[in-house]
Amino acid sequence: MSQVVNAGFPILTATAAVPAIGAILTAAVPAARRTAAKWLALLVSLVTLALAAIVLVGFEPGGDRYQFVESHSWIKDFGVRYELGVDGIGVALIALTALLIPFVVLAGWHDADPLETKSSRWRPTQGFFALILAVEAMVILSFEATDVFLFYILFEAMLIPMYFLIGGFGDRAHAGSDENAAAQRSYAAVKFLLYNLVGGLIMLAAVIGLYVVAGNFSLTEIAEARASGQLEMATNTERLLFLGFFFAFAVKAPLWPLHTWLPNAMGEATAPVAVLITAVVDKVGTFAMLRFCLGLFPEASKWATPVIITLALISIVYGALLAVGQRDIKRLIAYASISHFGFIIMGIFAMTSQGQSGATLYMVNHGISTAALMLVAGFLISRRGSRLIADYGGVQKVAPVLAGTFLIGGLATLSLPGLAPFVSEFLVLVGTFARYPVAGIIATTGIVLAALYTLVLYQRTMTGPVKEEVRAMPDLRVRELAVVAPLIALLIFLGVFPKPLTDIVNPAVTHTMSDVQQKDPAPEVEAAK
Repeated sequence: MSQVVNAGFPILTATAAVPAIGAILTAAVPAARRTAAKWLALLVSLVTLALAAIVLVGFEPGGDRYQFVESHSWIKDFGVRYELGVDGIGVALIALTALLIPFVVLAGWHDADPLETKSSRWRPTQGFFALILAVEAMVILSFEATDVFLFYILFEAMLIPMYFLIGGFGDRAHAGSDENAAAQRSYAAVKFLLYNLVGGLIMLAAVIGLYVVAGNFSLTEIAEARASGQLEMATNTERLLFLGFFFAFAVKAPLWPLHTWLPNAMGEATAPVAVLITAVVDKVGTFAMLRFCLGLFPEASKWATPVIITLALISIVYGALLAVGQRDIKRLIAYASISHFGFIIMGIFAMTSQGQSGATLYMVNHGISTAALMLVAGFLISRRGSRLIADYGGVQKVAPVLAGTFLIGGLATLSLPGLAPFVSEFLVLVGTFARYPVAGIIATTGIVLAALYTLVLYQRTMTGPVKEEVRAMPDLRVRELAVVAPLIALLIFLGVFPKPLTDIVNPAVTHTMSDVQQKDPAPEVEAAK
């Protein structure tokens, strides 16, 4: 657990500072220069991506557990430090976040335009892209924070820009009147905020309790003290603190039964913001389970594992079943994500190296696949002006490229072999079978249901007779192809050759397994006669 503070350029701070400063500059662009605000936001996101690439390339998987470490006193009286460091899991998720934001910006290029008026002093375009960059800054910094209090501040602060992105820039393809659409967006935004605030308040009580017990907020110092026997927690105390942290992370993830805010939020948000929710922000919850729940409370994590595995299984099956019955394209993808998060959480708490490696890969691959599918769905919905599956049919005959990319995104969602999510799901199931075979068997039903809801969605929207309303539908434009094509290429590349990602992730998983003092179950091989 030892770490060396780097004396060089603070690259981790820079990866978060660039989008934070970019958000301020974008918001300050004059009202008449909304196109300039878009290009500025795109430029800032590309610079952030370049910095994340430097971190990714410079990270040494076989080196210290936490690298590029920065540590500065912040609130000295309470032992709060501005302390950053990344392991392989954090690096992978920083790279995912930085990769997706330029595509989110490009895909949302015109999403705030309908709000613009010649006489309006409000600058919705500038605000829309500034809020996206603000979320990026907070998410990246949360993946870097090794001070528990600093992480908590970021965990809560990212709710504010997300609230405005959902409520103020919602989906315009809404059945009913404008007043009804605004009411639905407001309801979704408030529900998102309240659920996550309640989780955050419970976590705050646990953060304070951790300080009372440990005397500081440093993840690395607390973990070292526990490993060396210098810090001992009473069993009930550790379990209560674990539950406080886990509850907040389960809301963010989201895990059944704390999931109900997600379909509303993703359904009412624009497609790029829906990607921001499920592919970026929600990953903070599952990442924090690995870093903080298992790192700080190893015994309580093992104690809670049977219940958490059960909840994860319910999420897998329940989310998939509800996806099968959906009539709304975006809500279908939302329920599919609930099922996928069940796989991720099950992999984390299977307490095997395969399960945790698979869960980390799943976080990355789910982010890419969901972004591809949701963004293509957004392009489809913007053309027809409806989210209802029944309003489509025969799209592949009039827009074959759109239909083809939609199919690949869907096949990735059902974890087709050869595409990136398959590797993740396979490892999660293998890791779960090794320790909880019954849970592994039940979880495979999620695969069957995923094939059902994905293929039925494609059949009803893309095949069959061409409906009159889609007859004049244009195919993907250059900007839209620039969004989708790299994501699909990455899905194929990581599906065929996941080694670059596993090489980064596996050493961090080994450290996590050591934190909880778990080893992979020995294979049961019948002795030779």
